[in-house]
Amino acid sequence: MANTNINIRMDAELKQKFEAFCTDMGMTMTTAINVFARKAVRENRIPFEISGNIPNTETVEAIREAERMKADPTLGKTYSDVDQMMEELLADV
Repeated sequence: MANTNINIRMDAELKQKFEAFCTDMGMTMTTAINVFARKAVRENRIPFEISGNIPNTETVEAIREAERMKADPTLGKTYSDVDQMMEELLADV
């Protein structure tokens, strides 16, 4: 099979850490990237979980507040229609 070159851009600090990791694992960065590519093609998927960032403290508290309000509607403010809500929201500006 013929070889080909690819070029990728990577943060310099990440590259340095990845090189050190690969060395610790007894392989080059090229070998590591080839291992990833082969596994991805063989399994027809990204061979590891990719997830978003964990919500920060403020977001977690907002989620909890919404859950409390959902469980006990008396904790939140209610409106009879959208116009009433918008009127109040815009009045605070």
